[in-house]
Amino acid sequence: MDSIQDIWAEIMAVLAKNLTETSIKTWFTDCSPVELEDGKLVLHTPKPFKRDIIQQRFSKNIKEVLKELFSCEFEVVVLSDEELEEYREQRREEKTLPEMDGYTFENFIVGNSNKFAHAAALGVVKKPGNRAYNPLFIYGNSGLGKTHLLLAIGSAIHENDPGAKIIYVKGDEFLNDIVQALKEGTMQEFRQKYRFADLFLVDDIQFIAGKERSQEEFFHTFNNIYEAGHQIVLTSDRPPIDMTLLDDRLRTRFEGGLMADVQPPDKETRMAIIRDKAGHLGMVLSDEVVQYIAEQITSNVRQIEGVVKKLTASHEISGEKINKASVDKAIADVIRTGVYIPTPDDIIEETSHYYQISAEDIKGQRRSKNIAAARHISIYLIRTLTNLSFADIGSYYGNRDHATVMNSCKKIEKAMVNDSAIAATIRDITSNLNSRQR
Repeated sequence: MDSIQDIWAEIMAVLAKNLTETSIKTWFTDCSPVELEDGKLVLHTPKPFKRDIIQQRFSKNIKEVLKELFSCEFEVVVLSDEELEEYREQRREEKTLPEMDGYTFENFIVGNSNKFAHAAALGVVKKPGNRAYNPLFIYGNSGLGKTHLLLAIGSAIHENDPGAKIIYVKGDEFLNDIVQALKEGTMQEFRQKYRFADLFLVDDIQFIAGKERSQEEFFHTFNNIYEAGHQIVLTSDRPPIDMTLLDDRLRTRFEGGLMADVQPPDKETRMAIIRDKAGHLGMVLSDEVVQYIAEQITSNVRQIEGVVKKLTASHEISGEKINKASVDKAIADVIRTGVYIPTPDDIIEETSHYYQISAEDIKGQRRSKNIAAARHISIYLIRTLTNLSFADIGSYYGNRDHATVMNSCKKIEKAMVNDSAIAATIRDITSNLNSRQR
């Protein structure tokens, strides 16, 4: 671990100034760092008597250096050979990753829409920290397998190296951790938690865009991990260039690694996903049913999985025959209770109802305050609720250009931070859209 070795080298440099050369050679020649996390430095030396001497005579000196480096108190633990094996076994048990159960490369269905992202993820596992894959930035619409790939990386690296420190966090959880640390005055502990990861997995990184303090902390966390030669993998619903409020320093770092997009699966891949999911649930679906599901749901893997689960449950509970009719029923249930993906016209229509103005006015050139607000909000909602590019969105508004659409999104993102009324409007229109049935 490059980072802990660097820290240990600094500790030894300070100790060398304060101790005799004989003391250094006698007690520290075969002493090495094992782990630094959660406010504790773990060291290893082969012999129990050396362990006792280092613990009793020199731990105070080591703690002082650590406090100088990190401005907080550390515990120092020294382990002999036998104790080190026990400690590693204990850490292997503690470091199990329940969030990653089920998310493996073996059960990820590869197709033309995701094969590059899949290959990149395997490249990370083969050689974590390789600059060609660091950071790996996977982006695409919701429900296409980004999180599956992220956690498959974590699962594979954990299997290869059970002692690796793997941190998995969602973007909004990272924000919450910062808020909590600031509130409780525990920023040093927060930094200790994140900055010494061997593998840093961040899901939905787009949530930190526009949050000044969070971006600042993430910038330093990113640098600390990257410069130590350790691996960073990020997912997002959009590429960095489309995160209008993202700090330029972060955008540069994200784009400096390998960017891989995942697209909606083609029909052949959708059929493979359906068969695979059914097989895991102990069901064999007819080719006719598999093809019919693949034709009805075309853009969201999560919805496909939901339909297969619904069909399987209905069959097991009531013995219901699986045919086109039961598929239609399952799809209706999943869409109603699951993820509704509105069209741009749906969003413009719902926004026009909310503001009591016509859809034509929203899409037109009039610039009264009410119409302009509705236009900006509808553009923002299309960008966040669909997978359309800025240019594609502009085509719905009299062929407005990329920059104009981006500016609308930026205005609303900024307004939502400081204006609770705008945030409430966004929530209300989104809720109205989600209540629709297809």
